[in-house]
Amino acid sequence: MATLSQFDVLALRREFPILQQEVHGKPLAFLDSAASSQKPRQVIDCLEDYYRRFNANVHRGVYKLSEEATFAYERARGKVARFLGAASPREIVFTRNATEAINLVAYSWGGANLGPGDRILLTIMEHHSNIVPWQMLAQRSGAQLDYLSIDSQGRLALEELDTKLSERTKLVAVAHQSNVLGTINPIAELAQRAHAVGALLLVDAAQSVPHLPVDVQALGCDFLAFSGHKACGRPGSVGCGHAAHCSKRCRLFSAAAR
Repeated sequence: MATLSQFDVLALRREFPILQQEVHGKPLAFLDSAASSQKPRQVIDCLEDYYRRFNANVHRGVYKLSEEATFAYERARGKVARFLGAASPREIVFTRNATEAINLVAYSWGGANLGPGDRILLTIMEHHSNIVPWQMLAQRSGAQLDYLSIDSQGRLALEELDTKLSERTKLVAVAHQSNVLGTINPIAELAQRAHAVGALLLVDAAQSVPHLPVDVQALGCDFLAFSGHKACGRPGSVGCGHAAHCSKRCRLFSAAAR
């Protein structure tokens, strides 16, 4: 592993064409990657190659360009599966954005499995994309929302799980890494606690996937959403999820614009 003294910042900057410009007479320093990352040369070249050589609708044609576009699309699904440690590319569902991925869970699985008296456990550090879908689901289904609080260090008050997690809890939805606090939550532990009462765990990994190694099998999560455009991908790119339930477990991974 390279030490800090071996890390070549200038070489890395050269991989990002947008960083070669100056702003107000100074080299551009981009500090908003939590909202959207800049794109390296490899991504830009790949997009240009697609538009130059085989731009066509995916899964909707039997001619050469469409078949090549479909092959590239499905190959990307396999790459995302390997990147996340998913058991199969079939667990990957592409969506337009992470918000849509979370809403997909809320409207499909949530609509079919939640009713009056059921509970959804969130945390007070969630991005609104991981709050509003559950608020709307609660209104539609009659389910109730609970929230884990945080301590003075910005960490989840896990001791509250003893009272706020019960057999009435059907879903726990939590950020892997907070976009505001930077807190990294103990997802594997939360998954174990949720599964112990029969609940599923959804993870908003929009901030963690671009910055941390993420293995969905090691985490034990049932759904996971992340934004590809925060991880050097193009806006509105790809997302993911599981089309079939396996032994009562399904995963949704979204790599797209939030």
